[in-house]
Amino acid sequence: MSAAYPSGDRERDRWILERRPERNRLDPSRPYAALVEEEAAADGEVVPVATIFLTNRECPWRCLMCDLWKNTLAEPAPPGAIAAQIRRALASLPPARQVKLYNAGSFFDAQAIRPEEHEEIAALVRPFERVIVESHPALVGERCLTLRDRLDGRLEVALGLETIHPEILPRLNKRMSPGDFQRAAAFLQHAGIALRAFVLVGLPFLEEEQALDWACRSIHFAFDCGATAVALIPTRAGNGALDALAQGGEFMQPRLASLESALDFGLALGRGRVFADLWDLERFSRCAACLPARSARLRDTNLRQTVRPRVACPTCGGRA
Repeated sequence: MSAAYPSGDRERDRWILERRPERNRLDPSRPYAALVEEEAAADGEVVPVATIFLTNRECPWRCLMCDLWKNTLAEPAPPGAIAAQIRRALASLPPARQVKLYNAGSFFDAQAIRPEEHEEIAALVRPFERVIVESHPALVGERCLTLRDRLDGRLEVALGLETIHPEILPRLNKRMSPGDFQRAAAFLQHAGIALRAFVLVGLPFLEEEQALDWACRSIHFAFDCGATAVALIPTRAGNGALDALAQGGEFMQPRLASLESALDFGLALGRGRVFADLWDLERFSRCAACLPARSARLRDTNLRQTVRPRVACPTCGGRA
């Protein structure tokens, strides 16, 4: 463990905050992004999904790997702002069958999205056949049930598992354990709420091959807990804290090959959907020659949910 990286929770919070660059300036009346993209549904059909990135208060947890805080507010959004953002986004987007309400934190954080707005939010997304929100496992509880009951479609909650490595997960400063994830997953399963898990590909304090192995173990664990989908997130530098670790040789961004291997592994299990996060893929590739073809393969694999043949690159052999 880095001599510079603290062992205590409060000290870690301070260490992470001290290394942050400036956050982006946002308008609380607007989502900071909104788009429609295709995704493989639980039944295998490819459906259009609207994703709305809500502008709201920063998450109260200070995770070592997180860069989502860059698009958050220092204070809670004004009353009614979140519902207004969703209304604005839906009016500007083409039709979709599912919707993701992602808020760079937890939908059930009362300081981020006020519970008194949930009824109006539910009314806005009631036409969708599936509504996907994200949450920290610690906030999974009665508010999930209330939102579920207000929807006509299926509710899905995305939880960040990150990794089940017994030493690395505590160092990520997420303030949770695999047991916490397991308990939240059991609550959702009992309530008939679908579970999506986020798993990191690439970890600080580990060599890349070790990190890939733990990503695969974490995929197994997520499915054991009842997840119907696992999203693989390659760990990105650029949040200040990971950059500091990288300078000390304790973090390196994973290669594109690691993301490919984790995706292929997860799909080969045949236990549920597995998606590779495709944002900013060029930063994980060491070979410009094969990046377009490998990016296209990952997109195709995400949609088909079957393992596709690897790209044969004469320059890097598909290993970069």
